[in-house]
Amino acid sequence: MTTASGRLHPFGASRATRFAGEESGSMLIEFALSVWTLLLVTFLIFEFCMTIYTYSVLCNAAREGVRYAIAHGTDSSTCSGPSTGCSDSTGANVTSVVMGYAKVCFHDITGMTVTPSWPDGTSTPSSRVIVKINYPYVPYLSLPGFNAPTMQVTSEGRIVF
Repeated sequence: MTTASGRLHPFGASRATRFAGEESGSMLIEFALSVWTLLLVTFLIFEFCMTIYTYSVLCNAAREGVRYAIAHGTDSSTCSGPSTGCSDSTGANVTSVVMGYAKVCFHDITGMTVTPSWPDGTSTPSSRVIVKINYPYVPYLSLPGFNAPTMQVTSEGRIVF
């Protein structure tokens, strides 16, 4: 068998064609493995970003709950806290503000628990207020052997007015 330059091909035409066919199959396998790896890394980065975003939203929700509790101390007409005369002694309004704010995280927040507390036992000025959030994170992608974390967020403030 001769080549275009007129030389004799060392392996013959049939053998060269056979080698090219074997290489195209390996290229297909390499491409499939590369795409699979690329997709896995892309989805893991997405899940990591959504986890950080959810944690950030929960931190901000806890801060909003503290702000609400501070603004609605005993000097407010819609008082929240354990002081006498407060219509919301359990902090249900604080919990509802936190839940409303946490809806932004694009997750199912029905498993989230919000616990407002007043360590000084009153909601008068100069008393402290703490809002704790426990949220069992629900990942978008379920990976075998990966247990989703439970996020715990705490924010604390002091009633000053």
